[in-house]
Amino acid sequence: MERVRRAAAGSLFGLAIGDAMGYPTEFLDMARITATFGSWRDMGLPLSEGDIVRVTDDTQMALAVGEALVEVMEAAAGEPEPRTRRGGGAPSAATALTPAAVEAALRKHFVAWLHDPDNNRAPGQTCLNACAALERGPRWQDATVLGSKGCGANMRVTPVALIPGLGPEQRAGIAQLQAALTHGHPTALAASDLTAHATWLLAHGCELDDLLPQLRAYARESRQTYHAEWLGDLAAKAGAPDPAAYIAFGWDECLRALDTAAVALRAKDQERDPSEAVGAGWVAEEALATALYCFLVVDGDARGAVMRASHSSGDSDSIAALAGAFAGAKHGVQYWPPEWRDALEYKDRISALAAVWDNAG
Repeated sequence: MERVRRAAAGSLFGLAIGDAMGYPTEFLDMARITATFGSWRDMGLPLSEGDIVRVTDDTQMALAVGEALVEVMEAAAGEPEPRTRRGGGAPSAATALTPAAVEAALRKHFVAWLHDPDNNRAPGQTCLNACAALERGPRWQDATVLGSKGCGANMRVTPVALIPGLGPEQRAGIAQLQAALTHGHPTALAASDLTAHATWLLAHGCELDDLLPQLRAYARESRQTYHAEWLGDLAAKAGAPDPAAYIAFGWDECLRALDTAAVALRAKDQERDPSEAVGAGWVAEEALATALYCFLVVDGDARGAVMRASHSSGDSDSIAALAGAFAGAKHGVQYWPPEWRDALEYKDRISALAAVWDNAG
C-alpha cells in the first residue's frame, strides 16, 4: 500500500487543527458550546491572539515525541545539526531507535516541555507529575504513574506512526514506551499502540469500512504480547501476576471501547454528542474510540471530523486532535485549508517535522 501524498504533514497538521478547534470547547457542556459556537457544522478555527491560533499540550507533547525520535535518528547518522530545523530529509536510521536511545531522548524532551513557559494550557496532572519524577533521574519505571490511563498517553503518539521504515514490533514498542514513561496503566499502553496503528493504517490506504475490523484484529493479535525489550519490568512494578496478564487487561478495555464505537456508528446520528454516544475521552481508550467515531460518522470527511469532535462535551481538544490526525493521515495535507495551517501556533515546527518523514517516505 502506498502512503498518501504528504501523510505526515496531513496527520500532524490535522492533530494541531483539531487540538486548536477543541481547545475553547473543552470543559463546556453541549448547551454552552451550541450557544457560543452554533452548530458543529459551523465550527471554525478560533483566533487566540491577533492572527495566531493557540493549541494545547496535546500538540506540544506530540511535537516533543516527534522531535525526540528525529533527534535519535539524526544523532546516529552523524548530523551536525537537526534536520528538522533545515527542512531536509531524514536518514534511514530506524535501527537507531533502540529502547535506551528512545527513552533518553523522550525523557529529555518531556522534561523540556515541563519547564517550557508555554506549558500553561491546563496540562494533565499525570504528565506533570511523571515528567517531574523523570527529571529527578530514576528509572522511568519508577517515575511513571502506574494507575493512570489518561488520554495524555495517546494524544501525543501520532508521530510514531509516521516514521518510514519501522517494522510493526518496533512501532508498537515505541508507541507503548512513550506512553509508559508517564502513564503506567496497561490500557494507556494498548490504546497508544492502537492509536498509532490506526494512523498507520490510514496513511497506507486502509478503507474506512475496514478500519474498525482491522483495529479489532490487531488488538486480538496483540492481546498477550508484552514488549519486554521496551517495557522492562513495568508489569512487575504494577503488581501484575505476569506480563501477559498485565497487557491483556489493557487490550481488553480497548476492544470494549471499539465495540462501543461500532454500536454507536450503526445509528449514523451525526447530530448526537460524540461524548454521549461513545465516551468523554478523558481516558486513553475512550479518546481513541470517540475520535474514531467522529472520523467515521462523517464518512471520513477531514474538516467534518474535527468540527464534529470539537463540538463535544468531553475532552474535546484531545478527541478532535486524534480525529484530525486520522483524517490527515488518510487524505494528506491538501485537505486542510492553507489559511488554517498558516494561522497555527508551532506551524514551523510542524512543517519541519513533517518534512523529515514525508521526504523520506
